[in-house]
Amino acid sequence: MTKNKTFIIAEAGVNHNGKLELALQLCDAAKEAGADAVKFQTWKTEAIITRTVAQAEYQIENTGKTISQFDMLKALELSYSDFTKIKSYCDSIGILFLSTADERESLDFLLELGMPAVKIGSGEITNIPFLRYAGSRKKPVILSTGMSSLAEVDVAYRTLKDAGASNITLLHCTTNYPCPMNAVNLTAMQTLHAAFKCPVGYSDHTVGDEVAIAAIALGASVIEKHFTLDVTMQGPDHAASTNPKDFTAMVQKIRNIEKALGIGIKLPSQSETKISEVVLKRIVAKKKISCGEKFSDDNITVKRSSDGVSASLWDTVIGLSAKKDFAEDEGIEL
Repeated sequence: MTKNKTFIIAEAGVNHNGKLELALQLCDAAKEAGADAVKFQTWKTEAIITRTVAQAEYQIENTGKTISQFDMLKALELSYSDFTKIKSYCDSIGILFLSTADERESLDFLLELGMPAVKIGSGEITNIPFLRYAGSRKKPVILSTGMSSLAEVDVAYRTLKDAGASNITLLHCTTNYPCPMNAVNLTAMQTLHAAFKCPVGYSDHTVGDEVAIAAIALGASVIEKHFTLDVTMQGPDHAASTNPKDFTAMVQKIRNIEKALGIGIKLPSQSETKISEVVLKRIVAKKKISCGEKFSDDNITVKRSSDGVSASLWDTVIGLSAKKDFAEDEGIEL
């Protein structure tokens, strides 16, 4: 992640529907769309959830099934062997592989694969033992902060730092799928930056790309957005995801906004310099002026002109004596 370039994560998540072939297709599509990284989710179902937890409302709506979360996650779980193949494939096509680990064993596995940073989902923000363990691995950490208060983020942040996390990026997030506009609260991202003085970003679950684009203007250094090959596919996250065509368009918009934000110093652009020569006003003779005559409101004015001093010198010129004759509309030179 460079200072001036937004790090864009295509969140494939569980949109592979438990199939390795589909996961590899998501890697190809993310690379083609211009994402910097493609991210999945890695877990052992038995280690993260009991068998009786019900699905969330959005999961029922998006899957059309009423089953336990355990059964849903078990059907979506990829094996470590699958993830080894996905990581190798990402390396071969030139896109960074990331995956969110939901428990220690999976985190160890991912780091042994060579994953360069730890991505922690919003569901672990109050999981102090896991946060402490993740921080102890002394890797860069990207932490999503959905479903949490500033006080809870503070505890999570300090837990990671105290455990040895080398640097932490906080992603503002609203854990709704999809997230309605009135629940985004995007300026909370700036609150995170002010509170923790660390890089911030936005994990986007909204429909469309407006909020992701706005986040760039508000200082996001990371954008994570759910990504699928087809939003009509069956599964818990497809409906809240972006298809390859729209993701590609979002990436291009982000890169354009990066250019438009500039360097923050107010000065004429290179393209403006030439234009200014024919657009900015200069001081010219309002009528014929004789050598020795004093310049005044009566005999000089400002117009666009190819010669003459800048109109900004008006107060300097007034009262001076002409050193030569000037014809009407001739630029005044000192």
